Amino acid sequence: MTRSVKTPDWLKDAVFYQIFPDRFAQSSRVRKPSNLEPWHTPPTTYGFKGGDLLGVAERLDYLAELGINAIYFNPVFQSASNHRYHTHDYYQVDPLLGGNAALRELLDAAHARNIRIVLDGVFNHASRGFFQFSHILECGADSPYLDWFTVKGFPLNAYDGDEEPNYEAWFNLHALPKLNTGNPQVRDFIWDVAEHWVRFGIDGWRLDVPAEIDDDAFWQEFRRRVKDANPDAYIVGEIWTEAKRWLQGDQFDAVMNYIQTAHCVAFFGARSIAPLWMGGTYPPLSPLDAPGFAQAIEDMLGLYDWEITTAQMNLLSSHDMPRFLTMVGKDQTALELAMLFQMAMPGAPTVYYGDEIGLTGGYDPGSRAAMPWDSAQWNTGLLEYVRAAIRLRKEHHALRRGTYHTRLASGDLYAFERASEHERLIAAFNAGTASAEFAIALDGPASGAEAIFGEPRDVALRDRTLHLTLSARAGAVIALQ
Repeated sequence: MTRSVKTPDWLKDAVFYQIFPDRFAQSSRVRKPSNLEPWHTPPTTYGFKGGDLLGVAERLDYLAELGINAIYFNPVFQSASNHRYHTHDYYQVDPLLGGNAALRELLDAAHARNIRIVLDGVFNHASRGFFQFSHILECGADSPYLDWFTVKGFPLNAYDGDEEPNYEAWFNLHALPKLNTGNPQVRDFIWDVAEHWVRFGIDGWRLDVPAEIDDDAFWQEFRRRVKDANPDAYIVGEIWTEAKRWLQGDQFDAVMNYIQTAHCVAFFGARSIAPLWMGGTYPPLSPLDAPGFAQAIEDMLGLYDWEITTAQMNLLSSHDMPRFLTMVGKDQTALELAMLFQMAMPGAPTVYYGDEIGLTGGYDPGSRAAMPWDSAQWNTGLLEYVRAAIRLRKEHHALRRGTYHTRLASGDLYAFERASEHERLIAAFNAGTASAEFAIALDGPASGAEAIFGEPRDVALRDRTLHLTLSARAGAVIALQ
């Protein structure tokens, strides 16, 4: 029997903004301890800048003006790390972020602006400070919580040194003891956490390294609990490669679309790509020409049910990779082309905080710098471009819900069509270094053509072919009548 695949409808209209909470914005209403790093100094592995959730709430107008209507937060729960992937207490928002009351205020303020909030769920591993693991540290083999983890010997080698941890730990890191999800108590604990925060008001979960919990039944029950609490809650997994196993309609709604990220870096940054690799499971990237890019995108779009494809979290940067501008050798045109591309593609586009104003940064911690709020430090031209691209997506139904068809892929020239019942749009990209003429064969007649984004020249229709000229390193969107 074929399973019906259904994802939350709001994802088709979502434009996400990813926030690393310690680095986005501070509020004077959250009391801070001493020994914070100065806000504008380079980020470090262990240092804290002191960003908080009330700071985000106070910047919601900025996000709304950008066109954002959904936020994905890196972890917010109590932790002894600035990234908070080392969870101490899954029921308490970190006091440095303002605690549970700050999340409540942020949710209410965001929802009043029709902005949804998705939190990071770190359920594969906890931390040394997690109560049940701390209990084992104190009580050894006599701890009642012994089987919450997979312990191989005593005393626990819980800190970095010459010895590997003598318990299961993610990536063999002492600080990240792996939860034993085969234990019914652990399973119920995680499911309760997931349900608790959805009932509190969050709009979904981004799941950290969910493939590490190699258990379909676990994720099927996770989905049931979350969807019972809110059928419109979003479940998106951090899986960097093909993810068909988890995207059959019974586990996740989508994954972070790092496949598309890699292709965007390789095509739009083909001439400037820096000697870096994305991270995750990716090897160093090789440049793509337009035919290679088009085929890669077609292959990607064919992986999943269309309902899943329209819910994918598409992204150009994240906390786990160098920023896009750094990946492409600080070539702003590459970022602009890629930003327009993701705004015109099926799936939910995502802006990593600061990309819109030109932030750069290499590997962790470089990609996690503090957001500068002095607009004199912003690339305002890039910001206006991103705003315009987001506005384009929000104003055109076909870009959010229409079909996709490649219409041209030759050399550096690439074009595709998005079409819905009452609208046909052509997105065209010249990734080359010289002005170029496009001749885009259309499927069916059109009576007129009008540029609605970019500055193409000589736009004309002849014999079911759209003709236009684009400057070097430029993109445009044309509406067909």
